[in-house]
Amino acid sequence: MTDAPHHNATDPQRAPEPAEGPAGATRRSVIATLGVAALGLAATQAAAATPRSADRPAPPLAAACVLTPEQTEGPYYLDLERVRKDITEGKAGVPLTLRVTVIDSTTCATLPNTAVDIWHCDAVGIYSGYVAGGSTPDTTFLRGVQLTDASGVAEFTTVYPGWYVGRALHIHVKTHAGGTVSNGTYHGGHVSHTGQLYFPETYNTRVAALSPYRNNTAARTLNARDGIYRNGGSATLLTLTQTGSDLSKGVTGTVVLGIDPRATP
Repeated sequence: MTDAPHHNATDPQRAPEPAEGPAGATRRSVIATLGVAALGLAATQAAAATPRSADRPAPPLAAACVLTPEQTEGPYYLDLERVRKDITEGKAGVPLTLRVTVIDSTTCATLPNTAVDIWHCDAVGIYSGYVAGGSTPDTTFLRGVQLTDASGVAEFTTVYPGWYVGRALHIHVKTHAGGTVSNGTYHGGHVSHTGQLYFPETYNTRVAALSPYRNNTAARTLNARDGIYRNGGSATLLTLTQTGSDLSKGVTGTVVLGIDPRATP
């Protein structure tokens, strides 16, 4: 994997992690959350052998009742905790409706009122909140929090992410438990999961040919060549369903996260 030049700063207690951001970006927060949670051997083999796609429905919750692997938080997390469903802020791209179901990995019960916190780059590989490309430190696009409903589902309106050097297409995700919402912001509680969500390569290739993604000049890294994806990413490969016959009209992505709501970093 290719390291971006600005990722030389690392946590002194851990080895350098793979590239996790677009070239030229300046970190506003120091993040270091690496780790892989345990998965049952059978579940790991099944996820690796039969990745989910638009042609294969998502597994029932009982089948997904294993602890989802933790993955690196990366350098671009901002604890804005803004509760909002639509996080696009006018960013162009293929519309994406993202539905994240959160379950308790020890009981298989769905977890209502769990905060799902996501962030990702835009079509040309830029994160909001950092000096990079056309972005500024004061932007907040493609970041937001939603609480799961009575069925354990949190839904977001966003756009299909782009890519940058060294990383496959992905969305970062955290879950928070025990907090409250006031004035449109999530407060308190604790982080119970940190991970990343991925996209089937068949869709990535088709999306890359569309505007504005085709303006992205960075080399695209495939899932199979992304070291972070290889470390448990197949467990969070989104199931995608296209909206109508025209891909540019949008897709719906679903995933199930098995977490321990009592866990803390």
